[in-house]
Amino acid sequence: MQIGDVMNKNFTRVVLGTTMREAAEILSHTWASELMVVNDDGELVGVLAEGDMIRAIMPRFEDIMLSSGTLYETFGLFMEAGHEKATHTIDEIVIKHPIVVPPSSDVVKAAATMASEKIHRLPVVDDGKLVGTISRADIIHAVLCT
Repeated sequence: MQIGDVMNKNFTRVVLGTTMREAAEILSHTWASELMVVNDDGELVGVLAEGDMIRAIMPRFEDIMLSSGTLYETFGLFMEAGHEKATHTIDEIVIKHPIVVPPSSDVVKAAATMASEKIHRLPVVDDGKLVGTISRADIIHAVLCT
């Protein structure tokens, strides 16, 4: 079974310059765990993972220790960082050279890559163009339901 047979062709994408707030809204509305970052020609520039967004706004350990260190204070620091970084662009946290797969590759290769690299979704690229994504759920569905 090839990736092109089971990939998602209706993937969520953004461009560099998108704000953290805009990306968060897109992630929330689409239930995607990663956003594909493309240029104006539809070429993959990188991937924005929700985990990287969380890490970008997490309080630093030193800041937690300078506060009272309580859960309430830590949450306050987290919220402050979120408000402060909401207007920043995603550009600094985009994974610039993500692992990609071609649509002609075997699904088992994507599954093995995701398992070994702990990745939830891979961009599917053909001749430099982003043509889809394949997620762990896509693979599970293809293997168990077809």
